[in-house]
Amino acid sequence: MNLNQVTVEVSDIPRARDFYRRLGLELIVSSDHYARFLCPGGATFSIHLARSPAPGGTMVYFECGDLDDRVLALKAASVAFDSGPEDQRWLWREARLCDPDGNRLCLYFAGENRINPPWRVPKG
Repeated sequence: MNLNQVTVEVSDIPRARDFYRRLGLELIVSSDHYARFLCPGGATFSIHLARSPAPGGTMVYFECGDLDDRVLALKAASVAFDSGPEDQRWLWREARLCDPDGNRLCLYFAGENRINPPWRVPKG
């Protein structure tokens, strides 16, 4: 089973659409109540209009091979980050931020450690 899409609720489609395009996602579907973006690996990410978005404990992770440069460029484009980029004890480098509706996002780079960390459960 492969992850295909993650959808988050937003209160303002144009504002959220612009935010996610600024992050570098490719807009492939757009309407007054919904937008979908293509991620480089083929999965999609979407936003859906809600009267009262309720961001919760979910965090959406976007892997970036150029994490540090991307964060610098986004900060220069006035995107606010809550933290990072910082090396984590689980061997990922992460920068955290929220979209305009408070949905939590993590831009990260894990490389080989994403699937094969030193503590991976042995196959078999």
